[in-house]
Amino acid sequence: MTAQPAPAPAPSFAGLHHRPGEPLLLPNAWDHASAAALAARGFPAIATTSLAVAAAVGLPDGAAATREHTVRLALTLGSEPYLLSVDAEDGFSDDPDDVAELARQLWTVGAVGINLEDGLGPAERHAAKIAAVKAAVPGLFVNARTDTYWSGDGDEADTLRRLDAYQEAGADGVFVPGLTDPSGSRPWSGTPPSPSTSSTRPPGPPSPASPISVYAASASARCCTGGRSARPWTPWPTSRPGAPRPVRPPPTPRSARWSAAPRRARRRTPRGDPAPRDARPGTRRNRTPAARRATRPCGTGVDRASRRRRRS
Repeated sequence: MTAQPAPAPAPSFAGLHHRPGEPLLLPNAWDHASAAALAARGFPAIATTSLAVAAAVGLPDGAAATREHTVRLALTLGSEPYLLSVDAEDGFSDDPDDVAELARQLWTVGAVGINLEDGLGPAERHAAKIAAVKAAVPGLFVNARTDTYWSGDGDEADTLRRLDAYQEAGADGVFVPGLTDPSGSRPWSGTPPSPSTSSTRPPGPPSPASPISVYAASASARCCTGGRSARPWTPWPTSRPGAPRPVRPPPTPRSARWSAAPRRARRRTPRGDPAPRDARPGTRRNRTPAARRATRPCGTGVDRASRRRRRS
């Protein structure tokens, strides 16, 4: 009997970022159901998206309002068989120690990665957060995001300055969302020691989705879907600062619409009748009391005196 060869060990989350020509396709989930659906398709790793998580609970994205919801979702998904990375906005705090404590919580519940965005804040402050996280949880994969293209003017020099600072602080990967051309990530993608992340569908005018090979050619190590994975179901406002936020009133239940209608309008009108039934001449309401009694079924038109005599 020949011994069966041992199965190859599953690649680590960091190892999935270091496969030349084969970027990690990282889909984004916002609850247990969406994560289970993605895991059923065979994705080895799944990330959360702060935009969809905030929209699912009716809170704004990028306002540090969903820390508890993010930790609760990580607690739900961290024990699943896939690798989990958590989008934590800017760490939900400006204090590096608070961000490090959040990283410890996420690592404890099973997360293997975290995404931290600078929101165009001071690069030194964001670098301090990254350094605090790596000091607290060295094994946690930190993906450092800069918003110079997403909500800024796309200054390449500023982008490179920020990415250099984040890599020196210990970031394991860098992310520059907002690029409309995958080849635009070439100046910083693959820069040691941090692989870069690209969006699988860059924002901008509608265009066919770029194949993964395009991002592989641009040296991107990771492709994510972001909040777009939930967009067909959730009419949330955009997270770009200063952008208009559409306000949609909640749908009115049928019972509320019915009770709020005027009494006469609520009476059903036969098809083709321009007026309610009570307004037509000859109906029971427009007859005299004597005529009404005459049209009642047998025994219902008896007056009060007759009823009293019967009871006596």
